[in-house]
Amino acid sequence: MGNKMMMIAASVMVLFAAAMTVSAHHSFSAEFDGNKTVTLEGKVFKMDFVNPHSWLYIDAVMPDGKVERWGVEGGSPNVMFRLGWTRETLPVGTRVKVSGSPAKDGSKRMNSRGIEFPDGKKLELGGTQRDDNK
Repeated sequence: MGNKMMMIAASVMVLFAAAMTVSAHHSFSAEFDGNKTVTLEGKVFKMDFVNPHSWLYIDAVMPDGKVERWGVEGGSPNVMFRLGWTRETLPVGTRVKVSGSPAKDGSKRMNSRGIEFPDGKKLELGGTQRDDNK
């Protein structure tokens, strides 16, 4: 009887852990406002290739001249690497322009499909931004 109880307890813990992982990953519309678009220009601070989404961090210059650090959600590392990204693609200090859907909670985060360089070259981020807000 003791082994059966341990199996049940272990099963419950596995199900609980799986539920926590699933609840941590939200859909685009749960986090971002697809009806709004934010466009920022700034310098790359950091690029994180982490699951479930990669994150680009930029120091964006705001209209009043202040610099704000923004997080830009892209695709998963696997998607990014298939799009041609490497860990050296975007060195710290690179100037970029990014447009995307801002976070609904007002935090300095957005979801974007791509970035643009000062020379006009574009690079996909693999984000899940809605198609009507490219």
